[in-house]
Amino acid sequence: MTICIGVRGATQSETNSAQDIYESTRELLEQIILQNDIVEEQVAAAFFTVTHDLDAAYPAAAARQLGWNETALMCSTEIPVPDYPSKCIRVLILINTDKSKAEIHNVYLKETVLLRQKGLEE
Repeated sequence: MTICIGVRGATQSETNSAQDIYESTRELLEQIILQNDIVEEQVAAAFFTVTHDLDAAYPAAAARQLGWNETALMCSTEIPVPDYPSKCIRVLILINTDKSKAEIHNVYLKETVLLRQKGLEE
């Protein structure tokens, strides 16, 4: 039975430049795709957020560069949270899949692994 499940991920951009934002986002999306064996047709929507210190580009553009041209995408800026990693890009991807929640692998790169350890990403 196919159900819609959320896959989460986060990474950091080295700088507040469009190139770094796109490269970091692309790396994150590629890891999520690889670890969860996702094909573009399964992706219902993707919601991107960035910390307030990233405003040079929309990370969703990286998804378009990967060919997600028929996927609903959204970007927003997060509220400032104490002890939150800087230059952080997060994504929630909704996929249609036969996998169970236990089979889904959320991906956290760079210092964003601390989000799970601090309980900021539940």
